[in-house]
Amino acid sequence: MKKTALVVGATGVSGRALIDYLDRQEDWSVIGVSRKPPYFETKARFVSVDLTDPKSCEEGLGGLSDVTHVFYTAYVDNKVIAETRVPNTRMFANFLPVIEKAAKNLQHVCLLQGTKYYGQYLGPFKTPAKETDPRISVPHFYYDQQDLLMAASEGKGWSWSAARPHVICGFALGNPLNLISTIAVYASLLREMGEPFTFPGKPGAFTSIYQATDADLLAKAMVWMSTAPQCANEAFNITNGDFFRYQHLWPAFARHFGLPAGGVETVDVPTRMQGTEKLWDAMVEKYGLQRHPLSLLVNWNFANYAFSNDWDVMSDTTKCRKFGFLDFVDSEQMFLDQFSALQREKIIP
Repeated sequence: MKKTALVVGATGVSGRALIDYLDRQEDWSVIGVSRKPPYFETKARFVSVDLTDPKSCEEGLGGLSDVTHVFYTAYVDNKVIAETRVPNTRMFANFLPVIEKAAKNLQHVCLLQGTKYYGQYLGPFKTPAKETDPRISVPHFYYDQQDLLMAASEGKGWSWSAARPHVICGFALGNPLNLISTIAVYASLLREMGEPFTFPGKPGAFTSIYQATDADLLAKAMVWMSTAPQCANEAFNITNGDFFRYQHLWPAFARHFGLPAGGVETVDVPTRMQGTEKLWDAMVEKYGLQRHPLSLLVNWNFANYAFSNDWDVMSDTTKCRKFGFLDFVDSEQMFLDQFSALQREKIIP
């Protein structure tokens, strides 16, 4: 039976990966929801919706009667994490009742979360984090959205699931909160400036245990948990399945970009990279890169956040394996492959 996916937040890293994956499946048709049209080739039909506006949700989503599965990946950012709660909860609250009413054959809603569910962003936390760990006392929109989803599904003919990755690695134009493009552009600029590839974060972030999630792996996992009956009304940690320390990856990254590897040089990255827009524009001309301004590729405040985590970040992925998802990705190779992909696409030199 043909299934129809509604991918919300379709032009972000996770949304794009989901659409790419579903486009290759013969038994799926895909509808993407975003405010902007897609910047990549896809068979998906796109609907422009502003999730912050209830009227826009009603007009854009109210007629989507053929949707069977929802993948909700939409997110609005704020550099103050506490300030992300209200808008993201409101967007989901605007969206959910409209699509539930419209989709007469709705089967499943898969919600994208992350390790902030376990308080990872606040400091050292219980590791490895398990799906059964209690919520922390600090409010977060992950809790609000999941509560709305659970309440809405109660007694209905559809189920829900939640995916909890960490540092989703892929590429999405205009989504600069992206570890892959951040490292790649940072390295490219340092090389052009003739400087070594130093680690800009805290010394503890260089040596602590960390993890990541390949966007393609996450897409496959979200489709799995949305269609496997045993996954109904369950949350799953989804990571590559391995762990790493930046101190061991940094030399491999340096070799990839043809740079001498440096050690830790803790800096404020926005200050360090101030004024590099003109240098980047010159590099675009010099190397024949795609003409994208630096601001579409990186957010240096995100770099500060990404490299400041000086405590272990580990998720237990036993549950997803017990339930039947056995795929994994080598994280070091993932980084190198995605750097190469950015080079092939002429995003970076």
